[in-house]
Amino acid sequence: MNTKTLLGLALCTTMSLTALAQSPILDAVEAIPAEENCVTYVSLFHESAKNKQYADAKVNWLRAYKTCPTASLNIYVDGVKICEWQLSQLKAGTAEYNDWRNLLMQVYDDRVKNYGNYPKMPASAVLGDKGVAYCNYFAEDETKAPAYTWLKESVEQRGAQSKITVVSKFIEVSLGLYKSDASKYGEQYIADYQLCSDIFNAMASDANDKNASGAARKRDYMDQVFAASGAADCNKLDELYAKTVSSNVDNLELLNKIMALYRRVNCVESDVYFAAAEASHKLAPTAESAAGCAAMCKKKEDWKGAIEYYDQATDMAESDEDKAEYLFRAASVLYDKVKNYPECRRYLRRSLEFKADQGRCYILMGILYANSKPYPEADFGPKARILNKTVYWAAVDKFNKAQAVDPTCAEEARKLVNSYAKYYPTKEERFDLPNEFSGSTFTVGGWIGETTQIR
Repeated sequence: MNTKTLLGLALCTTMSLTALAQSPILDAVEAIPAEENCVTYVSLFHESAKNKQYADAKVNWLRAYKTCPTASLNIYVDGVKICEWQLSQLKAGTAEYNDWRNLLMQVYDDRVKNYGNYPKMPASAVLGDKGVAYCNYFAEDETKAPAYTWLKESVEQRGAQSKITVVSKFIEVSLGLYKSDASKYGEQYIADYQLCSDIFNAMASDANDKNASGAARKRDYMDQVFAASGAADCNKLDELYAKTVSSNVDNLELLNKIMALYRRVNCVESDVYFAAAEASHKLAPTAESAAGCAAMCKKKEDWKGAIEYYDQATDMAESDEDKAEYLFRAASVLYDKVKNYPECRRYLRRSLEFKADQGRCYILMGILYANSKPYPEADFGPKARILNKTVYWAAVDKFNKAQAVDPTCAEEARKLVNSYAKYYPTKEERFDLPNEFSGSTFTVGGWIGETTQIR
């Protein structure tokens, strides 16, 4: 102990011997006599505490704490350790256990009062530790509401200087409050999640922080819990992450994690998700980022852009199933929005090359046929009306094929067959065109070019 500390101790004891009597434990301990110096007692308990001999340190610490609470910072540093050791020796729920956990809370309070301006451990940091301790030793308090106030003040003031355990405990308590009353604490939980997310991101991005990897793991876990909580809808997520995405367009890791979070809560039609996907795609294109950009183009009604991005996704996809999926999505755009039936069929056929048992491809192809009129009246005159009915033969062929390859769409395919079969060319109509319907098969003209059985 240096000379400056000794002088400080002596000054404290000569100026004021302030007795604490706020705890049954302290009440039961004798104060240090006025003629004796606190220095000796502080030195004794501190040496024992350094050696983790807390049973030996306890009495001298209690007497020093009761008599001269401003004598040394060690009264509070060692006091926490002594209280936690004593609690480990007691059974939770007993009167003695309750007295010691209350004394532990008092130790934190008195440290804030007497040493709250200590640079290395200011009041905000002490409050964080107090909040964590409360959660650890007041297990019967389901919401831990008192701890919320201390933890919030701590993380708000300390930010990325906070301990990982304090930030983690804060968001855990906030979630507990939300679960206890979603309508009351929903907005609060979302705001707290954003605060903790910012703090963990700052920690994780600091290459000089030895806790960076731990912060990243806690952030990822927090994201998973948040996604499963149901606290945020897509609009709320956009409020939380719009600024984060716009200011981190070069942070591929963060962009991908935000995209993953949006996918977990099924918010993939969000503008913020699209912005993250677009930024991610520029940095390191993947099939997934390309698909995200395609979805963005669809929302903006940029159909050409959507097709181009689906083509990129198909090229970069690793599995045949994914390739088939992206090609089918492109075909859907070509059918529903572009109305380019021949090109749509080309994409459907490509999709089937990667996954042959897609009944949906054959159903869509049949619908393309059924909606087509390959025989223009200007070229075929009155015959066009009858010839255009032949598309229903080709369409039903595709619906039947859908049933054959994919039982999951059999019911839909049967309904389509029944719906369109009534529009076949009648016997009388075929009789009027003997040259066109001379055999048992017929090749539907125009872009369709399918040979089918005459029904």
